[in-house]
Formats: sequence, structure tokens, C-alpha cells
Amino acid sequence: MLLPQEAEPESVKDSIVDKPQRPAFESSYIIEMPTDILNPKKTLEVQMGHRFGLVNGGNNDLIGIWAPSNIRIGFSYGLHERLTVGFGTTKFDRLQDFNWKLGILKQTRSNRIPVNVTYFGNFTIDARGKENFLVDQHRYSFFHQLIVSRRMNPNLSIQAAGSVSHYNLVPQRMPNDVVSLSLGGRYKVSPQTAILVDYTQPFVHYLEGSNTDYDPLTGFTDPKPGVSLGVEFRTSSHAFQLFISSYQSIVPQRNIIFNRNDFFDGDFAIGFNITRLYNF
Repeated sequence: MLLPQEAEPESVKDSIVDKPQRPAFESSYIIEMPTDILNPKKTLEVQMGHRFGLVNGGNNDLIGIWAPSNIRIGFSYGLHERLTVGFGTTKFDRLQDFNWKLGILKQTRSNRIPVNVTYFGNFTIDARGKENFLVDQHRYSFFHQLIVSRRMNPNLSIQAAGSVSHYNLVPQRMPNDVVSLSLGGRYKVSPQTAILVDYTQPFVHYLEGSNTDYDPLTGFTDPKPGVSLGVEFRTSSHAFQLFISSYQSIVPQRNIIFNRNDFFDGDFAIGFNITRLYNF
């Protein structure tokens, strides 16, 4: 004898409706800006970032391609669905960064949780010769960032992030800590192709006695905002990003505190990021 089909309990319905939303982004970076993406458990991501010289940097540089280039090679590994740790080495200043990313909240399909919240941080060591530093502590810098992102629809994702960059050693009259705000977005124009944009605005409070535009004692000028525009090509296991950016240092705190390139004056470089995933 067939019994009438019973209605699904409310708890079952809720568990289906409230499944996590698909990731807002498909790569661990929007050009220069970390995203909410966390590696699946036991997944290794290999990262390569390359920045050519400035397009307007010289008369015989072939739009910066022949100029000195900065390169970062990095690795990150998913220890848990909500925790990824990594390491990278960068050519300029021989920076060695140890980084981590922690998922705090995940957007749900029901919008009960409307956004993703992710924490990203790093600890970076300047590995240049000891003659550049009075004490080892001067080699160290730190970066902390809280990322809020949302998948608006299948094509559009946006995020905003507040960060604090800290250097143990800075030029005279310059603060050791700089707060910044970053905005970024991704718009898919085809299943594998997307347009990327990111912008970072530093907020600098100079110490008493310094000029807020230029310090003649150190030659330090206000850090300029970071502006980047690019395109991303994505497959199931790798992403390739081609872009122009006013940032060249790749490591975020180095970009935010020491960037002197003004994007709107033509101070930008051609660059690319490549990431590849390996499952174990």
C-alpha cells in the first residue's frame, strides 16, 4: 500500500536553501588584492606573479619589457576548508612572506548570510644583506586585512577590504602603520573570461614636523593609490591574469606604503599572475 508523500521537514528545507553560495571569485587574487578564495583541504596552489618595468620608464625599454622586472613565486596549501597557509619569495628586496587566509563567514544561497568575510595576513622578512639593517627586527613587516565580498549574480562579484600595513623600520617622520581601503570587482564576459579591476587608497598620517606631500630630509612622498585593470582567463585548475597596474612590489604592504607611481600620469606596468592547483 502506498502512503501519501510526506512533506519535507522545515529543517531539511532550510539545510537545502542555506547551502553556501558559490565562491565570489575564481582566483586567490584580483590582480594585486587577495580575494575570499580558500584552497580546498589538501590542495596546493602554485603562484607566479610578474611585473615588468613602467611603460613610461625609459626611451629604450619597449614599454617596460626590457626594464628590470619584479617576480614572486609562491605556494599555498589548504590545511582546512577555512584555512589556507602559504609562502612566497619576491625578487625586489628579496622579500620572504609567510601568509595565511581564514574564512570567517560564507555567503549562503538564501542570503541569510549576505556576504563572505575573510581574514588575510602575512609576516614578511627582508632578506637583503645585514649591512642594510642595524638590527634584525628592522627586516620585518606585517600585513592584516579583513575582506568582505559578495557574489551579486553569476557574472558579477565585488569586494571591499580594510587593511593595516606595519613596518618595523621606516624613513624618518613616516608612520610605522598605514591604514588602507581596497575595492575590487570581477565581471564575467564569457564562461572562462572576466574583466578585473582593483583600487587601493592608503590613509597616511605623517608625524609632526613633516610635509604631507614631500619630505626633503628623506625624499619620501605620499604613497599613491594603487590602480589595476585586467582580464582573467580561467580553467578548472588554473587562472591567468593579464593587466596593467601602478603597483610593482607584489607584496601588499610594500605596495601600499612605498608606491610612488601615479596611474593617471602613465606610471603603470604590464604584469601577469598565474595560479595552478594540485590536489593530493
